[in-house]
Amino acid sequence: MAATASAQPPHRPHRTDPRGERSVSSTDRRPIRRALVSVFDKTGLTDLARALSEADVEIVSTGSTASTIREAGFAVTDVAEVTGSPEMLDGRVKTLHPRIHGGILADLRLEDHRAQLEDQSIQPFDLVVVNLYPFEETVAAGGTFDEIIEKIDIGGPSMVRGAAKNFASVAVVVDPEDYARAGHAATRGGFTLDERQELATIAFGRTSEYDTAISDWMLGQLDGTDAEDTASALGAGTLRGADGGVSDSPDAEVDSPAYLLEMDDEEAAEAGLRTLRYGENPHQRARVAVIDDENPGLAGAEQLGGKAMSFNNYVDADAATRAAFDHDQPCVVVMKHNNPCGIAVATEDENLAAAHARAHGTDPLSAYGGVIATNRPVTLAMATQVKPVFTEVILAPAYEDEALELLRTKKNLRILRIADRPRGGVEIRQIWGGSLIQESDAYQAEGDEAATWTLAAGEAADASTLADLVFAWRSVRAVKSNAILLAKDLAAVGIGMGQVNRLDSCRLAVQRANTLGEHAEGEQAPERARGAVAASDAFFPFADGAQILIDAGVSAIVQPGGSIRDEEVIEACRAAGVTLYLTGTRHFAH
Repeated sequence: MAATASAQPPHRPHRTDPRGERSVSSTDRRPIRRALVSVFDKTGLTDLARALSEADVEIVSTGSTASTIREAGFAVTDVAEVTGSPEMLDGRVKTLHPRIHGGILADLRLEDHRAQLEDQSIQPFDLVVVNLYPFEETVAAGGTFDEIIEKIDIGGPSMVRGAAKNFASVAVVVDPEDYARAGHAATRGGFTLDERQELATIAFGRTSEYDTAISDWMLGQLDGTDAEDTASALGAGTLRGADGGVSDSPDAEVDSPAYLLEMDDEEAAEAGLRTLRYGENPHQRARVAVIDDENPGLAGAEQLGGKAMSFNNYVDADAATRAAFDHDQPCVVVMKHNNPCGIAVATEDENLAAAHARAHGTDPLSAYGGVIATNRPVTLAMATQVKPVFTEVILAPAYEDEALELLRTKKNLRILRIADRPRGGVEIRQIWGGSLIQESDAYQAEGDEAATWTLAAGEAADASTLADLVFAWRSVRAVKSNAILLAKDLAAVGIGMGQVNRLDSCRLAVQRANTLGEHAEGEQAPERARGAVAASDAFFPFADGAQILIDAGVSAIVQPGGSIRDEEVIEACRAAGVTLYLTGTRHFAH
């Protein structure tokens, strides 16, 4: 992947429509001939209208959006002209009409849907561009009850959800940051199916977030919480610094985790806790606390931009940071759902941007909505590559001034600066009725040094291959077990994670290596497993898992060993001429 890699996800192989009506190619582009545009935030609207007009796209729009487009000198059709009905009820009813939603929801692959549109004289939409009334902002600004109610968008989410559901026929854009992408697509034959599905996923995430904010506020009203308090609960504030203390109240039952959630927000703040919008799921309450003011770590990281952190953001950010600092070289990790979907280190001749490009290239599709962590200051070159990619969080020990300025233009991107590298210590995990306590896994075992490894099969690795093996071994701990990581040129190329048997993890690592590599449209994905090295976080219980890697063309393997069938695995590698090292150390991550 080049340093200026596109933000587009890779194309996937031919897929079959679930209903069996027809097959759909993942590269199938739908031309954009007619667009519905209705936005509250007018940022970039004029540029979008210009791009669509130059591509001869008919623009249908509402109210102030239509006025802005028309005043900029571009042709636009009012929604009221399409529906034959004026806006009603102070703007509450504008787009809720069959001539709008029929045009959004018609599955144009189906002859029956096309016939019904023709019978009703309804024209379909190929693109829907909508952003929603600023509900969260109105709450955060201390709006009155009636003002907040009026900022609960109805038509907007309906159009977004309809277009997202019908991504087979319609592209939906909800973020001004994607306007340029939409304009570009209009000039090159439209979005591919994969791109439309990706945009639909972003859209559903936005409506989910929006509905959760409304639900939180409504619950606050039932509890007697006023708008100002609710704004705080919605995360309008910034991250607490490292100077907050822990409550010394004799009534504080600090040994009871439930008490930490039962305190009201004021008591929690005095105790050094910050309330999160919700936990892992919207129905779960959650807070975050800094335990050690002298080493605040991620919990006390300085937030330099973006929305407030969520519970899941913290979990992924913690895993990403640990993975990045497992390496001494400049390293970039892309984390998603507590598993790395990309990881790479820079060589002496490379910069951090090169490491990021190769980490992103591991799995560009999964990188969307991920968390990026690096163990070096973020450069402008790296920030330029990050900007086009939808990213939840970026963490680093520092940022170049120009890099920070560029990243801050992404208003939703959470930008964190961590004061120190993660340290070892003690980990505590709660179980029913108690806690599990263990020393952190920080590559402290003797077998983590390559000089202690045992060559069990094949020729000793040359310097380049050994460097890849060391990289793979220091990266595989970040992958949930059962874990298999394929690497080439100091970057992961295929990752098999979280499977209930090692055989499936091997299959998954090879499959992802050979299908997710970037390639030109219409070309077959490169077989990145061939010539790569592999690391396994624990021993192979049978030779079949190793054989899958061998058959895929892996040149060398590093694994702990210790199975009663080690000799079978060694013999399989020896027969294939594959180098095999045993570490005597494992790195499970559950």
